Amino acid sequence: MSEFDYDLFVIGGGSGGVRAARVAAGDTGAKVALAEMDRYGGTCVIRGCVPKKLMVFASEYANVTEDAAAYGWSHSAGSFDWASFRGKLNSELDRLEQVYRDLLKGSGVASYDARARVTGPHEVTLSTGETLSAKHILLASGGHPVRPELPNANLGIVSDDIFHLDALPKSLLIIGGGYIACEFACIMHGLGVEVTQYYRGAQILRGFDDEARGLIADAMRERGIDLRTGTNIVEMAPASEDHTASWTGTASDAAMGADVKQRPALQRETGDTAGPIWVKSTNGNERVFDTVLFATGRDPNTADMGLEDVGVKLGRRGEIEVDEYSQTAVPSIYAIGDVTDRVNLTPVAIREGMAFVETVFKGNPTPVDHALIPSAIFTQPEMGTIGLSEEEARDREPVEIYCTSFRPMQSAFAGRPDRVLMKLVVSVETRKVLGCHIVAPSAGEMIQLAGIAVKMGATKEDFDRTVAVHPTMSEEIVTMKTPMRTA
Repeated sequence: MSEFDYDLFVIGGGSGGVRAARVAAGDTGAKVALAEMDRYGGTCVIRGCVPKKLMVFASEYANVTEDAAAYGWSHSAGSFDWASFRGKLNSELDRLEQVYRDLLKGSGVASYDARARVTGPHEVTLSTGETLSAKHILLASGGHPVRPELPNANLGIVSDDIFHLDALPKSLLIIGGGYIACEFACIMHGLGVEVTQYYRGAQILRGFDDEARGLIADAMRERGIDLRTGTNIVEMAPASEDHTASWTGTASDAAMGADVKQRPALQRETGDTAGPIWVKSTNGNERVFDTVLFATGRDPNTADMGLEDVGVKLGRRGEIEVDEYSQTAVPSIYAIGDVTDRVNLTPVAIREGMAFVETVFKGNPTPVDHALIPSAIFTQPEMGTIGLSEEEARDREPVEIYCTSFRPMQSAFAGRPDRVLMKLVVSVETRKVLGCHIVAPSAGEMIQLAGIAVKMGATKEDFDRTVAVHPTMSEEIVTMKTPMRTA
């Protein structure tokens, strides 16, 4: 009989933790338990990827009637019913959470609806008062959005809150320039909200290919999002009647607005949220918004878990430090997913969980492969990317850049100005495709398939030998014969 209550105790019921728990139990017969203090499914299923993508789908219907008319259909614009959508959204999330619970139960994993703290190298204590022992402990507690250190920051909401709004605000200020900020700017604008976005940097989507993120910024402004780079928030407070009555805009507001093409406002249900908020920006402008959304980063969920007391090392932002096998400084304790702040993507957390099971329970030491991970940003248009940006690649070695930007057939016929981008970054020496970047509708779907070729080490000539599928946007990936430039 084992000296421990469990072979494995997992803290966190998100995608990575659930996968590791059920595979360890189902494939190896290990005795496994999992504790989750909130809802099963974690950030991705409950307050991230899944509800966000459903909101993306909802927002993309805004232009359907207008486009259909260009193709000869006669329809009148309807209205967006937030309450109806939110009800269906919550029902879907409830269904998915039950799927996660059933997967654990079906694999024989014991579930504890409680908060867990690590109280020893082989011990966890639950908020219910129970203390349990385990040969191995896996930390998969995820992360959470953070607010800036700013007086009255509590007046704003974070990404977790946006799915629970009683009604859509009439006006929304988004602070941040990362993918979460940009995705929600496009979503909320598509649902009929007047969106302003402040980002302190020179261009949104820092870390991605410059040409690709520049096209997305242009597209966001063209669609009517008031995107202001080099701008941050310095003060915020509940708006008084004086604030509301006195604000009429500034010269810089008017100048920005002149460059923004406004489409007809989408009819929708609106309502007050927490009340109007007065905001002052770094350039001195003062505005009043119904809602302020902070999309200024996420921190790992490691506070008050007892980790440092037992010897687990944490980084500057509270991230758990691990080696290539996801092992912490305490040999019996491992960590995967966003709590390690390596690559914060759901499929990566799942891969890390699988590698953990291979290493610890199947006797097959498997380091985590974080190279060449395809990813998508669900802005409008989407961005799909894998590998090195042009800027990263040219700092490493001589490269050729194959690139084309054009108006795709479907939107050009409808009279929309939308442009797409297809880009390959190619090593001069090896001819390998070092990076592929796509900005286009359904770019996420395209990059999944292009990612296979890049991961396999395909060369530019391999792409050239592939016959194009015509007429498609993606055919341009295999028809670009002459480099636009070398770097």
